[in-house]
Amino acid sequence: MRQYILLTLSVFSLVLTQAQDAEQLYNNWQVVLERKDGKQVPFMLERKMEQGKTILYILNAGERIKITDVKIVGDSMFFATPAFESSFRVKLLKNGNMGGTYIKGTAGAMQYWPLYAYANREYRFITSSGDAKNNISGKWDVTITRANGTTRKALAVFEQKENKLTGSFLTPAADYRFLDGIVTGDSLLLSGFDGDNVHLLEAKIENTNTITTGFFYNGYSGKETWIAQRNDSAALPEINEPTRLRDGASRLNFTFKNLQGLPVSINDEKYKNKVAIIQIMGSWCANCLDETKFLSDYYKHNRSRGVEVIALAYELTTDLERSKKSLTKFQKLLDVTYPMLITGVTAGDEKKAEKTLPQLTAIKSFPTTIFIDKKGNVREIHTNFYGPGSGEYYMASKNKFYETVDRLLNE
Repeated sequence: MRQYILLTLSVFSLVLTQAQDAEQLYNNWQVVLERKDGKQVPFMLERKMEQGKTILYILNAGERIKITDVKIVGDSMFFATPAFESSFRVKLLKNGNMGGTYIKGTAGAMQYWPLYAYANREYRFITSSGDAKNNISGKWDVTITRANGTTRKALAVFEQKENKLTGSFLTPAADYRFLDGIVTGDSLLLSGFDGDNVHLLEAKIENTNTITTGFFYNGYSGKETWIAQRNDSAALPEINEPTRLRDGASRLNFTFKNLQGLPVSINDEKYKNKVAIIQIMGSWCANCLDETKFLSDYYKHNRSRGVEVIALAYELTTDLERSKKSLTKFQKLLDVTYPMLITGVTAGDEKKAEKTLPQLTAIKSFPTTIFIDKKGNVREIHTNFYGPGSGEYYMASKNKFYETVDRLLNE
């Protein structure tokens, strides 16, 4: 597959010295983030002036992520994504381009990704091999091979119009959200960036039924291979050993502090004789963001029916102030009015269930949603939530939620 972006650091260093004034800012850029291995992941960035302020939008297929935290100082621009621990610092160049750094918080060391932005480029990928030879719209049974040789299953859903390709991959636990790209010749290119996820997928399309020689570049350094077969009746892959109640357990028993430092317990009077929804999530998790958007709106419209929601947050580290800052940002963005509790245990802790919810087996996916009936008993556990980038599966996730809560309310 031909390289679709050619850059050298020497050229970048030369143009970086050419600053432009803030008022000469362009309105559209193709931005590429450079991974640890040098692989470049593109996304689109748009600028608007709203009420006299510079506003930026990250574009992925049908998604527009609004960035209001934008500061321009001389020939530099600083901005942060609205939900996650990620930010940008860039130089504004005389030719309208930008260069700088994408900064991402992790469970370990902070990551610093080189960033290059090209003004007035209206394409994410170059159609270097001409028109698409095949149309791959539909559902695909995907096999992904990890670096260690083991495999995992996924379902891919594509929509293709001429060269334009959009869609998503659905794993047992989550979806890859809004993927945007092209089919050129016999090749497909897809990428997505939301401040948390950085995805790039490449593959060869053998024919309308077979995709081979696929590569999945995930995050700063992850790389897997994949192949796919068309299957319009393909079922969603199932999670191995999903989270469940331990033998002999029927109820949860927890107390954690909210963002104001006050203890909240599932045994509080507020939750008695109510249907309670426990959301296992993290402010670092884009799929949790999708579910939280849904839950926040649902709660406002259904609280009067006798429904309560509690979010239990498992953050990247045990740093209380960092966790509180990230969750507060998350809460304000989505106008969450139900309690968000800090468990004090990290998402990566293999014993997180044992330490926080010992009535459950291992927590394997974020988000995981637990449904408690009016008597305080755990009745169902949903181990995924497919977001709006997954199309019909988003509606299925919501309908499954509605049916579960309505049934418990009617008991």
